[in-house]
Amino acid sequence: MSHLFSPIDIGPLTLDNRILVAPMCQYSADDGCASDWHLIHLGHLALSGAGALLLEATAVESRGRITHADLGLYSDANEQALGRVLGAIRRFSPIPLGIQLAHAGRKASTARPWQGGGVIDPEQADGWRSISASARPFVDGNPVPHALTQDDIGTVKQAFADAARRAHRLGLDLIEIHAAHGYLLHQFLSPLSNAREDGYGGSLENRMRLVLEVFDAVRGAVPNGMAEGIRISASDWVEGGWDLAQSIELARALDARGCHYIHVSSGGLDPRQKIPAGPNYQVPFAEAIKAAVGMPVIAVGLITEPEQAEAILAEGKADAVALARGMLYDPRWPWHAAAKLGAQVHAPPQYLRCEPHGHKGLFTRS
Repeated sequence: MSHLFSPIDIGPLTLDNRILVAPMCQYSADDGCASDWHLIHLGHLALSGAGALLLEATAVESRGRITHADLGLYSDANEQALGRVLGAIRRFSPIPLGIQLAHAGRKASTARPWQGGGVIDPEQADGWRSISASARPFVDGNPVPHALTQDDIGTVKQAFADAARRAHRLGLDLIEIHAAHGYLLHQFLSPLSNAREDGYGGSLENRMRLVLEVFDAVRGAVPNGMAEGIRISASDWVEGGWDLAQSIELARALDARGCHYIHVSSGGLDPRQKIPAGPNYQVPFAEAIKAAVGMPVIAVGLITEPEQAEAILAEGKADAVALARGMLYDPRWPWHAAAKLGAQVHAPPQYLRCEPHGHKGLFTRS
């Protein structure tokens, strides 16, 4: 049997295969509310045959959005709008659905990528003052973020817990905490962005504190039957920043708390990063973390070919893989991977007649 198309347990959740659609921001919401674009986009990916579909980074409070058009789960209106989208998906697809709960921190208040992606001044339309671990902007010359007080930290933790409760009410199967790519929780982890002198700064133990407290807050907000994992950047790719050794310590602390999986990416915290991007360039991070923990480890980053993904799993470097841009380019990537690897994949009954003559038995009905 193909490793890629074997089932895997993510805590209480069983996936039919080890392909996940990674979270991908769409910048197409209205005050945090999912739109018809989300219905089209997510509905399309829900028919991909992947083992799970993770919704994009979803802000736990309005100031935690990257752009004014980010998806959110901080209001009743957000919950209702997302419920409409999820209800339509569930009519036609059995794919497990997860959500990535996020807070942009100092990388908030920007324009959408296709509008330049630049920082929007707090005094301008669609702009607001961002927050962070310390009063250090992402780029010199940007507006200085507000350094969170102890009360502010409590507000952020509560926002994650409240969003988790909304996610559970919506019937989502999985919550992924976003502690990667230079967003707020990553800003607390890295000494490049965290210059605090209280219990949330300085030592590694202190810099990890907020991530662990947010994990606990989310865990306490939902029943044990809901899977909870985390996404991290294993390295800042900047000397003196967050690195693999610290990531392993964080992973061990999360593993001891019962975290159900860790999704290993990298970068995003500092514009000085030098990333040697290429096929499998982040897989060594996943492999090193996998050797240190018992929970499943998900690898991501320029994994584009079925044979490549199969080898990562067969060689024990990760337990599952996630695809993002590759899935946008080829939303039926799991179908094509199953055909190449001699496996089976779910397909909706409306599409069964497109099964290739050379691959009879490829589809199972969903």
